[in-house]
Amino acid sequence: MVMGVVSVLHYGQSLILLLLTIVGGVAAVVALVHAISQRPDAFTAVDKQSKKFWVIVLALAAVFIWIFGAISLLGIIGIVAVLVYLVDVRPRVDSIQGRHWFRKS
Repeated sequence: MVMGVVSVLHYGQSLILLLLTIVGGVAAVVALVHAISQRPDAFTAVDKQSKKFWVIVLALAAVFIWIFGAISLLGIIGIVAVLVYLVDVRPRVDSIQGRHWFRKS
């Protein structure tokens, strides 16, 4: 009976880690595609490093997340980089170009 509970908990933990890795990896790829598709001068116009910097950081983040998983040291560094881009850089780059992901009516 105890081994059954331990197996279920282990399976649940593995499933959660897999889902975190998939969500983090997809977010990293989406952020990378977004960064690649932007004009280089938009990044410097909003004082947020360069396009080359963000493309390299996001590419490394995607590799780290997919290879090492979301809950490893390198995976967590990758998740943080993706979150910084999606929460801070992407909205400013989009606003300087007059683009919005979620338009208010």
